Amino acid sequence: MPLPDWLVERGIGETRAVQLSGGRIVAAKIAWPGELAAGAVVEGVLVSRAAGSKRGTVRLEGGEEVLVDRLPKDASEGAPIRIEIHRARIDEGARSKRAQGRPSNAALSPAPDLADRLKAAGQAVRIVPRFPACDWNELVAEAIDRVIAFDGGALHLSPTPAMTLIDIDGTLPPRALALAAVPAVADCLRRLDIGGSIGIDFPTLQEKADRRAVDEALALALDGFPHERTAMNGFGFVQIVARLEGPSILQRLARHRLSAAARLLLRRAEAVTEPGAILLRVHPALEPRLTDDLLAELGRRTGREIRIETDPALAPEAGMAQAVPL
Repeated sequence: MPLPDWLVERGIGETRAVQLSGGRIVAAKIAWPGELAAGAVVEGVLVSRAAGSKRGTVRLEGGEEVLVDRLPKDASEGAPIRIEIHRARIDEGARSKRAQGRPSNAALSPAPDLADRLKAAGQAVRIVPRFPACDWNELVAEAIDRVIAFDGGALHLSPTPAMTLIDIDGTLPPRALALAAVPAVADCLRRLDIGGSIGIDFPTLQEKADRRAVDEALALALDGFPHERTAMNGFGFVQIVARLEGPSILQRLARHRLSAAARLLLRRAEAVTEPGAILLRVHPALEPRLTDDLLAELGRRTGREIRIETDPALAPEAGMAQAVPL
């Protein structure tokens, strides 16, 4: 069955892309403006390189450092160099994985936007002013809570520096629990745009036949999802390696929870149809994330006066947007 078109919504401070099936998101991606994303061609200075190595570090004009490989023999420390980014920086907890790039002779250019990246990958794309009715809020809640329930159990997601870990918990017998989890695992990888190294901790299955049944079910569920995968070992662990060009939705919201909540609130505010000014009621911690630029864009798009009230009783993700009299 052919995959549905990607729908791209260029929101305030965030571009979103989804594939829908029956009003449910089956795959999603997020991009924030100003990021050093895959496809950007930039210049910097080679600041370090081990003798004889093809790898080194380039410092860009703004100070960000990029890991580079495939350096030519004549590239020397202190020399200017042009590179193409092939993986964006990934922020994880208190540390960040630096962006990765390679030397390039291409013209300097910013990264292509999300729609162009999808088109370059051969995907059908439609730009829409707003997604049709779908479960975007639920998807964001899954990424924030890092728990995804399925019939008989739940997935617990942990974005660690080494890999994204998926732990499976539930009350079913081990074989039944493992098989019930497979569709949920495959679903969340696509919905939360999870790539790179992924570890799945299934229940321990003693019988080889049971482990083989889970491997076969996982192969079927991940059909069309480009990846490499190990067979389940005797402790129930499976490792997946998938293409990674930047932070997953899970990683982005884990590190930038308040910024993501601000963008979600702006999306709600843009949809307010009642007349009057737009009032945003937010937790005090969220107010600094509603920058002047973001609020100005909301005012420009809606043609409304924008007001903000803080309420410490609200959860940071529970900001409210409503129309109030002028």
